[in-house]
Amino acid sequence: MSVFISCPIPAAAGQPRSLDGVSGVVPPDLSVALRAVRDPRARRGRRHQVVAVLAVGVCAVLAGAQSYVAIAEWARDLPWAVRAGFGLGRRSPSESTIRRVLQSVDADQLDRVVSDWLASRTSPPSAGRPGRRVIALDGKSVRGARLGSGGDKGRAVHLLAAYDVRTGVVLGQAVVDGKTNEISAFAPLLDRLELSGVLVTADALHTQRGHAHYLARRGAHYLLTVKANQPSLLRQLKALPRQARPDR
Repeated sequence: MSVFISCPIPAAAGQPRSLDGVSGVVPPDLSVALRAVRDPRARRGRRHQVVAVLAVGVCAVLAGAQSYVAIAEWARDLPWAVRAGFGLGRRSPSESTIRRVLQSVDADQLDRVVSDWLASRTSPPSAGRPGRRVIALDGKSVRGARLGSGGDKGRAVHLLAAYDVRTGVVLGQAVVDGKTNEISAFAPLLDRLELSGVLVTADALHTQRGHAHYLARRGAHYLLTVKANQPSLLRQLKALPRQARPDR
């Protein structure tokens, strides 16, 4: 009898890959990085360490899991040796344990820790791959996700993300209140990234004097789209001689 499971790639559990080393650089281990996340649970009755549950969640999602059930199935199907590497015992965390931990942990702290870990696994262009590092900022509403508490309960989740264009790795993200609050989230999101010599790109919403001054102070370069939200600048650009305009 065939059984449908929620994890789209169950075979991946049988072929775990090492998390150590990218291009010869050994970054901080994921489990070490996750120790910075505070455990929200009471001490009594804990079966699994919060680091183990979070590491399972991160790796299962990277492997394609899209629900708490899928994460639990992924953990349950891990070979014993791999399970021990996560710090798990003979029993893997249940779906309810994973759900309670992920729903109660400090989401902003977890996002910072995981983003910093991912950022440590990327590197700027080297001599073999010349070119300037490019970080793009983009805001998107997350499909199928809704806020679950507070006055905004039920509202679609809108994220402003900064990602490395070469690798596609998200270096940081922040939940914002629609497009308008992307502007105020711009600098705080970039504060935790190294920007010296980096080219930062963003859409016309972020073509703001404050953003340009901020990037210049951080030693970054910027490439911003100019539209009607900056009418004076747009008129000046349109008035340039055609030979002085950048090619499209």
